[in-house]
Amino acid sequence: MENMRLIVGLGNPGAKYARTRHNAGFLLVERLAGCWGASWTNEKKFQSSIARTERKGLVVWLCRPQTFMNASGEAVAAVTAFYRLPPARLVVAVDDANLPMGEIRLRERGSSGGHHGLDSIEQQLGTREFARQRLGIGRTADGLREITGHVLAPFSAEESGVAERMLDVAAGQIECWLDAGIGKAMSQFNGVVKVPE
Repeated sequence: MENMRLIVGLGNPGAKYARTRHNAGFLLVERLAGCWGASWTNEKKFQSSIARTERKGLVVWLCRPQTFMNASGEAVAAVTAFYRLPPARLVVAVDDANLPMGEIRLRERGSSGGHHGLDSIEQQLGTREFARQRLGIGRTADGLREITGHVLAPFSAEESGVAERMLDVAAGQIECWLDAGIGKAMSQFNGVVKVPE
């Protein structure tokens, strides 16, 4: 359908992961659902939690895959196949440890950058031609390559204010994508968020 859009936030289901850095995508779509007054339902056929709203003539679906991060593509493929949604009408929000904490980067297409959730979606859809919104969660101060403990931990007290501001700005960017297209959304919102003093 021409007037349909899908916003997928990646994360891991379950209370122990709820506020972790790796769930930044979940936090983003939850923020949007709250702003838009959309309520979540569990859809077994999509292996996902789904919320629906309408915005300026568009039908907008929000999706939280419940497959765990590394199998996110199974859920995304099920939703896009059911609604016959081409990849150009999809945006995937993910955490990115290679971006500094609080930086947002929306791109029209690209590589997974080693993100297993994006890898899974690319594999299942057979394309990289979908938008991805990367939410910077930074790395540990020691810069170690092994970052599993870092991404699966909650935002620190020092990071919480930046994370909240990043999610607000990222939600604004998604609204801009819906209303004015990806070019404007990238030029107006990509970059490091400013946190008020």
